[in-house]
Amino acid sequence: MQTFIAAAIQMVSTPDVVGNLKTAERLIAQAAASGAQLLVLPEYFAIMGQRDSDKLAVKEAFGGGPIQDFLAAQAARHQVWLVGGTIPLVGDDAIRVRNACLAYDPHGRCVARYDKIHLFGFDNGEERYAEADTIEPGGEVTVFDTPFGRVGLAVCYDLRFPELFRREAVDVWVLPAAFTATTGRAHWEVLLRARAIENQCFVVAAAQGGLHVTGRETFGHSEIVDPWGQVLACLPTGEGVAQAELKSSQLDRVRRILPALRHRRLG
Repeated sequence: MQTFIAAAIQMVSTPDVVGNLKTAERLIAQAAASGAQLLVLPEYFAIMGQRDSDKLAVKEAFGGGPIQDFLAAQAARHQVWLVGGTIPLVGDDAIRVRNACLAYDPHGRCVARYDKIHLFGFDNGEERYAEADTIEPGGEVTVFDTPFGRVGLAVCYDLRFPELFRREAVDVWVLPAAFTATTGRAHWEVLLRARAIENQCFVVAAAQGGLHVTGRETFGHSEIVDPWGQVLACLPTGEGVAQAELKSSQLDRVRRILPALRHRRLG
């Protein structure tokens, strides 16, 4: 792995795809101008609908469509590695979509696709979420190689399943998310730090962060965490960018002085 600058882009997305893309374009340009080379957008960056089913109306076939074309163009324009949060892609079920995370290289080529495996379900009597009603789960862990090292893709609720992160040896995990304010206050940072510590890797987590026009509140706190579990950057709420330098020397040092990955005996 080589040293580089990563940016976790935080948004407060709305039901308006065009407006969301304009916001993403502005924040991508801001991060790139500040030297970021790996940029991560949040889950549902292109649409946070009034209803969960609203994303079906803007789903795209993999390989082309307004949202995918936007991501490819932004990566090429700024010559960055861009992880496009998640977008709704056509699946096998007409009434559900794949919640897909796509990664683009500096030439605007899609080099990796990850379909969210673990689908969020929550009901405390006041808030209820059931992603499986409108989303088909994926089934494969996705990693890809970059000049910065090996990068793994995970999405939001995946964070609660450490076995996913153990499947591959990775230098940087990126995690687009839209954690609720309720679960985020309780668990977000401790889970991010745990995944970084136990896998001795960097974690770049880009979140939705604030009160949406739909009335939904997301937790925000987009963070970049190093392999020792230190939070290098955090943006509590609102639109913006959390940015930090990811040092290869820090990764190498942690793995050298505490070679826990080599000490594994189970799994």
